[in-house]
Amino acid sequence: MKFALVLAVLLLPLSARAATTDEIFAVYARGDYEQAARMGEASHTAPGLAIGARAVLADAVLRDAPCLACFERAEKFSRQAIAADPHFAFGQLWLAVSLGYQARIIGAVKARMKDMPHQSRVALDQAVTDEPGNAYAVSALGGWHIEVVRGGGAPLARLFYGARESEAIALFDRSVRLAPGNVAVRYQIALSLAGFNAGKYQARIASELKASISGTADTAYEKKIQTRAAELLALMNQAEHDAFDKRVREYQGFAD
Repeated sequence: MKFALVLAVLLLPLSARAATTDEIFAVYARGDYEQAARMGEASHTAPGLAIGARAVLADAVLRDAPCLACFERAEKFSRQAIAADPHFAFGQLWLAVSLGYQARIIGAVKARMKDMPHQSRVALDQAVTDEPGNAYAVSALGGWHIEVVRGGGAPLARLFYGARESEAIALFDRSVRLAPGNVAVRYQIALSLAGFNAGKYQARIASELKASISGTADTAYEKKIQTRAAELLALMNQAEHDAFDKRVREYQGFAD
């Protein structure tokens, strides 16, 4: 009788029962982002909600134009994940990423008024503290340092936020040691440095793009960004500087 009950539950469609974290991630991995977002929201768990946020972010990042409402939705899911478990690193991570993309759309002044840089730093510090081996969180913290220095200049970034270019590079190096074959991490490092100073970091950017392209793509999102990495690398090799810079800004989500 007990076995029959368990079997009946397992055979229920996902819409009639709470999906497991693995089931939600599988839907995300195949690229069904809206379904993954809905399943994550319905799970009411930190891991499920975090995957939901990740799915919304993936869909938004791959769009042709910035989508503020999408990033606000990802922020909502991330905050719900944090409310469910403040020490679940991916909840904190996707909150910071959501805020970062929103800041690029609304502009630096409005972002500072909403305290987005500080909120992002707090979230990333918490994620790295709770899960120091999380390469996504470590590289995102490096990206935070680079972005703040880029936006405000080195002296002001250091004075008001404690952001430093040298710390960004150290964090990027650490994330590569943690996950050398991670397609998304290597791509994001390249994109961050390209948006900051493509000339200064040309060799490092090329190296990171090559690593992203040669890595194993485990999700539909990673396959898409490998295509973007290959495009950026080709533009670098052809010395198409204007086209390269335009694509970098587009892929970083800036609203021109």
